[in-house]
Amino acid sequence: MKDKANTPYHFFSSNRNALIEELGKEKLLQHLQQMLLIRNFEIRGEAAYQQGKVGGFYHSYMGQEAIQVGCVAAAGSDNWFTTTYRCHALALLLHATPNEIMAELYGKATGNAGGKGGSMHIYADHLLGGLAIVGGHVPIATGAAFSIKYLKKEGWASFCFLGDGAVVQGAVHESLNMAALWNLPCLYVIENNQWGMGTSVQRAVAVQPIAENYAQSYGIKSYTLDGMDFFNCYAGFKHAYQEVLSTSRPVIIE
Repeated sequence: MKDKANTPYHFFSSNRNALIEELGKEKLLQHLQQMLLIRNFEIRGEAAYQQGKVGGFYHSYMGQEAIQVGCVAAAGSDNWFTTTYRCHALALLLHATPNEIMAELYGKATGNAGGKGGSMHIYADHLLGGLAIVGGHVPIATGAAFSIKYLKKEGWASFCFLGDGAVVQGAVHESLNMAALWNLPCLYVIENNQWGMGTSVQRAVAVQPIAENYAQSYGIKSYTLDGMDFFNCYAGFKHAYQEVLSTSRPVIIE
């Protein structure tokens, strides 16, 4: 994001040079390859959709690759993950193959949901779903966090990705309240791309920054990351993840 100083957001501070040294050449290349895989998969998928080969709807993750790549790089895949209908990228990061996801888009039996889920319902190891109901997946992620606490699974957290268009849904607020009340290890990640379908975030959400204001309401912490900067995402997710593990308190990331 350009010109961060002229926004109301308080961005998490990260040191790119230190992170380059920490990650090293091999891991940096691996994460670049992951972002390129996601980008090229979405290009191919969109082309197939425009040709009428993919039924239903198609929601691309193009342009947001640094967020989920940074998250999984920082926290690892041994956690629970839940996301929206924009779910191809996270499935790829959680060990679903490009072939089985593309087969799912085409409605083939070789797809990872047997061709019955389509673009908006992709699953993978530790991925509880791409789910199509706006905000409807947030209670599922909160339940996953409850299971982690109930079963005393050390080193695990629940990651819930949602869009800015979902934050006004009642289920989201019920989940945040419950997570804060019961001290659940959940990271709610608001991927704010400024638009919910054709409605700008300024016309839909009364308070901005969203995470900072929501977190204050529920007595939990928030972090704002630059979704265009892999290094900032990696550092921010790593910090927030370790905090959740040590405190068993939820956080909101935007």
